[in-house]
Amino acid sequence: MEDSKKASESKERDILFSKTVKAGQRIYYIDVKQNRKEEMYLSITESKKILTGSMESPQVNYEKHKIFIYREDFQKFRDSLVEAMDFIEGTPEKEEASLDIAPEMADIDEDEIKIDLEF
Repeated sequence: MEDSKKASESKERDILFSKTVKAGQRIYYIDVKQNRKEEMYLSITESKKILTGSMESPQVNYEKHKIFIYREDFQKFRDSLVEAMDFIEGTPEKEEASLDIAPEMADIDEDEIKIDLEF
C-alpha cells in the first residue's frame, strides 16, 4: 500500500502543468511532465466514459488513450496539427440531405411529406 501511495505522489510531482478540456463525453488532459532525466514532454490523454451492463445495473468504465510528445518533435507535431486543422476548417461539411438520398429526391422539400404506395 505504501509503494502505491509513493508511486501516486511521484506521478503527481512529475506533472508541471495541466489543462483539462471537456468535450462532450470525452475529456482531454494535456499535461507537461518531467522524466527522471528532468526532460519535459507533453502528455495528452483522452478519456471516454463507457457504460456497459443492463439498464438496471449499469457499469461505468473509462477508456483511455495516451500520446507522449517530446520537445524535439514539438515543431513537427505543431505544424502537422495546424495543417490538419486548417484542412478540416477549409473543407465544407457534407450536406446530409444531398448526400444521403438519391439524386432524384434531392429537390424534395424537407418539410413536405410525400407517400407513394403501390399495391
